[in-house]
Amino acid sequence: MAEDIAKRIADLRNEIARHDRLYYVDNAPQISDGQYDKLFAQLRKLETEHPELITTDSPTQRVSERPIDSFRSVRHDVPMLSIDNTYDADELRAFDERVAKGLGSKDYRYVVEPKIDGLAISLHYEKGLLVRAATRGDGTSGDDVTANIRTIRAIPLRLAQPISGVLGVRGEVYMPKKAFAELNRRREENDEPPFANPRNAAAGSLKLLDARITATRMLSFFAYSLGRSDSPLGAEHYTILTEMKKLGLSVNPHIERAADIGEVIRICDAWRQKKTALDYQIDGMVIKVDRLDQHDILGSTGRAPRWCIAYKFPAEQAETIVESIEVQVGKTGTLTPVANLKGVQLAGTTVKRASLHNFDELQRLDVRQGDAVVIEKAGEIIPQVVKVLAEKRPPKSRPFPLPTACPACNSPVRKDENGVYIRCTNPDCAEKLKQRLRYFAGRGQMDIENLGPALIDQLVDKGLVGNVADLYSLRFDRLVRLERMADKSAENIMKGLEKSKTQDLWRLIAALAIRNVGGQCAEILADEFTTLENLMAADVDTLVTINGIGPEIAQSIHAYFNDEKNRRIIERMLEAGVKPKPPQQKKSSPFSGKTVVVTGTLQSFTRTQIQQTLKLNGAKVSSSVSKKTDFVVAGENAGSKLDKATQLGVTILTEQQFSEMLDR
Repeated sequence: MAEDIAKRIADLRNEIARHDRLYYVDNAPQISDGQYDKLFAQLRKLETEHPELITTDSPTQRVSERPIDSFRSVRHDVPMLSIDNTYDADELRAFDERVAKGLGSKDYRYVVEPKIDGLAISLHYEKGLLVRAATRGDGTSGDDVTANIRTIRAIPLRLAQPISGVLGVRGEVYMPKKAFAELNRRREENDEPPFANPRNAAAGSLKLLDARITATRMLSFFAYSLGRSDSPLGAEHYTILTEMKKLGLSVNPHIERAADIGEVIRICDAWRQKKTALDYQIDGMVIKVDRLDQHDILGSTGRAPRWCIAYKFPAEQAETIVESIEVQVGKTGTLTPVANLKGVQLAGTTVKRASLHNFDELQRLDVRQGDAVVIEKAGEIIPQVVKVLAEKRPPKSRPFPLPTACPACNSPVRKDENGVYIRCTNPDCAEKLKQRLRYFAGRGQMDIENLGPALIDQLVDKGLVGNVADLYSLRFDRLVRLERMADKSAENIMKGLEKSKTQDLWRLIAALAIRNVGGQCAEILADEFTTLENLMAADVDTLVTINGIGPEIAQSIHAYFNDEKNRRIIERMLEAGVKPKPPQQKKSSPFSGKTVVVTGTLQSFTRTQIQQTLKLNGAKVSSSVSKKTDFVVAGENAGSKLDKATQLGVTILTEQQFSEMLDR
């Protein structure tokens, strides 16, 4: 029986890994997302029932359950050199002349690859198993970001074919354009500054200490060369890339061989025109001599190899006129300057507006009404002003004044302490309310069907809604009197409101627009407290013990729920029938609702296995011992945590006692 279960688990892991390759590497999925989720759920169930069979390369182990304290530095087996850049065809021809001179021959060809605008990463496989991943750093040493890299499904935890010894893989971690746009949308909703481009977003995601957050960023990866390798994959760079695909590594599908520099230039020119069609950002092309023995002959300078070069595309820009600057008010009162532009074509679309992000940025650029400006798309997605053409400035122009009052309600404004945002101080600002209601009803929150921006504006302007609780007091007979509102439309709105009353708890928490609390944070809070009432009663000390909830977020949550006005609004929603669904119930066990600390070395469990087992049995796993700790599971060489538990009188369990309680 045990052998049958072990075989079923192994088969599921192989099947999931195969579908990961088909989806993320080959771009040729064979099953639906729902079918994939069923396979994953079967594997997770079997591993939960048999934690002794969990291995580090299992698909269920991609995401670490706890943050790390810091990144340790690791030395690269082979230095990660940078690449020299060039910006025009003449410089490419000069590079070709240097190659010919260095080889003393014209008998060579090139490989041309899209230059992914991401973050260089070194992967270290041993006997086919991913054991370490590091950033480029200074080229000699980098940060160990293994926990974050494991969350990227385009990177196999185990190679698809057996391979002996060490295989070092170099590649680029990047953020697809859609993922970048969605991430910035969420950040702006949470009043966080948006990332300037996908590269910054990818780099920031890999620098997070909590891999669970990195896992939500939808990063991807392309392999582009080998590092140290005990098993050479070929004598030519193109051949090596082909072999890497067979190992299940993601390799860019647009890599081409070129017979000479003329063909290289034609390929580069073609991609300069069609790069916007890709779903990821490239900022140029990389040109490499194909044969590895010729790499050795050409060698490198102190910082870059002589056998390759990067041809950088100029950023696509356009010149236009700032027709006006307006100030938008966000759901928490954030004032954002926006430039209204004379329409201009840029990267395939007509651009008429560009965010200036905040007033510090506006002052730095000194953008004024009537200015001629140069714009480009950050990550080829978000229009932004990058330069003011001061020589074309109208003679009577004046700097845009910092707002002293809210443009919507004329109330005083205040700049965040140690921050960049200016906010409206009026809690009853109508524009702030409209934005909050739009956010509350949005798909990522309460998902109230048919409650769009135009209707929300009418409801606020006519005094029918003054806060989110008023939505649940709306009556059919009042709705049908609104402009362009038929009986059927009003019925659909009432149905949408009724349906939203039983949304998941995390959606309601997210919809409240608590500062610094987005969807992911809301899920953590819902899992932890299970009811809105429990969350409302939590103090700051309790909140900061939760993984993923830092001091600033804890203070924000506590302040929100201790505001009497907010509490009245929530009470009114609950009285109107809002009854959010609690998270899926964990198993009932002696550990349900208990706080458990694990310390020391265990024999039958890895740290990940025991934490996962505890959570599935309804426990809260903590990293520190306090008077609120219920149990400490102590293995061998338990240190200060065991001493503190003894001092506080916390129940201490041996590994055997823990297993016996689980069995009961």
